[in-house]
Amino acid sequence: MNIRMLAAVACLAAPPALADDDFFKGKTITIVNSTGNGGSYFNIAQAVARHMPRFIPGHPAMAVKSMPGGGNVLATSFMYQNAPRDGTYIATINNSIPLNQAIAPRGARYDADKFNWLGSTGTYNSVAYVWRTGGVASVGDVFMREVVLGGTGVGSSVVIYPSVMNNLLGAKFKIVLGYNTTTEIDLAMERGEVQARTGSYSGLLDDHPDWVRDGKVNVVLQIGGARDPALKNVPLLTELARNVEEERILRLVSSPIALGRPYLAPPETPPERVAILREAFAATMLDREFRADMARMGHEIQPSSAEEVARIVADTVNAPADIVARAREAMGGVAVGP
Repeated sequence: MNIRMLAAVACLAAPPALADDDFFKGKTITIVNSTGNGGSYFNIAQAVARHMPRFIPGHPAMAVKSMPGGGNVLATSFMYQNAPRDGTYIATINNSIPLNQAIAPRGARYDADKFNWLGSTGTYNSVAYVWRTGGVASVGDVFMREVVLGGTGVGSSVVIYPSVMNNLLGAKFKIVLGYNTTTEIDLAMERGEVQARTGSYSGLLDDHPDWVRDGKVNVVLQIGGARDPALKNVPLLTELARNVEEERILRLVSSPIALGRPYLAPPETPPERVAILREAFAATMLDREFRADMARMGHEIQPSSAEEVARIVADTVNAPADIVARAREAMGGVAVGP
């Protein structure tokens, strides 16, 4: 969502009830982070905590509490079942949570569609890139010849998307597992052990700007809701679909990337306080001081509104059973993780 659209959403947000103008005064709002301390989710949450209180009536304190565990399910379940429902608890959860609910509903102790979504700090497309000696100039080449791709666990996002391409579309990735971290995969690419990997485009630019600047890798595909402006000539995963059914499957498995880093309040939080939090979140995303803070940390801001996030979540968890079944098959029957 562009800045003008987000500003319009902020202006159109329901006005907070007068009776709640002083509710947050003297209180502390806790941001529950479903990942551990450190990392982008935690660092961005810290920035939100520094700036968002300025836009909340009463200017409450705000603090971040990390609650890792269970593949991000621990924090999600806490927010759904146990967190106070008065507006003093919000959360940022891993963007794979709604898709995991759709793919493995029996293991979900929450309903993502019932959260009060506040918005997202931004989307960061994932990409597939190949070392320049891999003989792959465009995505069409991965359907013509075997490409050795490094991976961590079978449920990791760096493995899920090439698996979907293999199982649904007929790509020829040879996925080599056993690397403990994506840093190890990067070293393996430099040594020639593997030819390709997937990961966030922003991560590629942060970790290996010379790979892009010097043409050491070819970015052949991106995963997300829309093409990154910096990769306008690189196709999306959804654009590889050969029919409507495949497009719906690929859009479903791409939904975590489209969500970016979302924020929520628990179910049953009073609507007037949800309105306050949504308006404050939207205003924070537009704030120059917040954006400058994010820039210093190396994070770009491409925020999404509460309505947009809620729509993506609803489309994901309410996807037709046949589409979910085919997506589950294409993913290898596993949930997606970071």
